Amino acid sequence: MEMRGTLLFWSVLTAFVAALSLGPSFAHVLESLPRLTKWSPALWREATVFNAQFQLFAVIGAPLDVAAILCPALLAWMLRGQATAFWLVLVAALLYAVSLALWFGLVKPANDILATWAPGPIPDNFEAVRLRWETGHMAVAAAKALGFVSLCFGLLGIRHG
Repeated sequence: MEMRGTLLFWSVLTAFVAALSLGPSFAHVLESLPRLTKWSPALWREATVFNAQFQLFAVIGAPLDVAAILCPALLAWMLRGQATAFWLVLVAALLYAVSLALWFGLVKPANDILATWAPGPIPDNFEAVRLRWETGHMAVAAAKALGFVSLCFGLLGIRHG
């Protein structure tokens, strides 16, 4: 495949992977208002912890999150001769990496606590854990959204030919 075709392939693949990674994170944001303001603690815990509601977010989402860092990093390397596109795509890779770091720093500690919860009384630390889990996902989504925007601008700046 010639360089132009290879660049087009990696551009589309990168945009697709980045969008698939952003989607579940944005879904968390869309769910957060009722989950924080309307759902009872029992409903939140039941839906979030006990019935594998988010199992596919880990099984499919985690590899997508890693690919959403690697694909733009590779694409940036391919664009190293095009300064503007290179930097915008590289910033996208870095923002997706920041989103993963935010997940490990904010969401994973909450997940670790959630994994210890058992049916029965609502734990005393419920409000703090729920707030950390929900706002952590919001922070992850914000970093991914900024990364996706940077990626789009980078893709629009690619010179073909």
